[in-house]
Amino acid sequence: MLVAMVQAHCYRWYMGRDSTREKIITAGSRLLADGGREAVSTRAVCAASGVQSPTLYRLFGDKNGLLDAIAAHVFESYLADKAALPETGDPVDDLRRGWDLHVGFGVANPACYSLIYGTDRPGAESPAARRAAAELAKRIRRIAEAGRLRVGEEHAAHLVHAAGCGMTFTLISLPESERDPALSRAARESAIAAVTTDGPGTADTGPTGLAVALRALAPQLTALTGAERALLAEWMDRLAAAGR
Repeated sequence: MLVAMVQAHCYRWYMGRDSTREKIITAGSRLLADGGREAVSTRAVCAASGVQSPTLYRLFGDKNGLLDAIAAHVFESYLADKAALPETGDPVDDLRRGWDLHVGFGVANPACYSLIYGTDRPGAESPAARRAAAELAKRIRRIAEAGRLRVGEEHAAHLVHAAGCGMTFTLISLPESERDPALSRAARESAIAAVTTDGPGTADTGPTGLAVALRALAPQLTALTGAERALLAEWMDRLAAAGR
């Protein structure tokens, strides 16, 4: 009987905590959409959610923790859509669709996008940005496995990410009437051309392309020991870097 009572009390506490957290995040998301990052002060969020500041700090730690939670909440639908993109037989075309989804989200949600990618905390990447980066890395890995990546995976991911973010911020800065979709397509194709081979079925058979492909496949080579796979990966990374 006592155990059941304790369990019931803990459940009510947890559900109440979860409800309060959701209320704060919802209020913060509205403030962000209406007034941008500057509008999301702890005082404003507390007033909008009807929650006292000690509760807010207990749940999120500090303002940065609150902002990260708000960003993750708004970003969740985009991440779900990106993760749900069906894979086709052409991993480069899949990367194109991921780019378009990324830019489209940023333009439609400029305040949230700026919160996620416009951080003024060097080295403090938001959890939402890390999840998006992981999805991009998966797409780059598939291109590498197909033998169509002409540079190392990390280099390719950084280049595509930088080009995509730069393009998105450029479009956000323009008046809506001046946002030419062709601009994003041109930047997308330039970034893709810089890191991949020409087309489906066209693998890079030079030393760099082969090194990148073998590096991507290294974790699957179970005939080798873990140490051997790690050594092979290191060698392929060095060959890929030398070929840039």
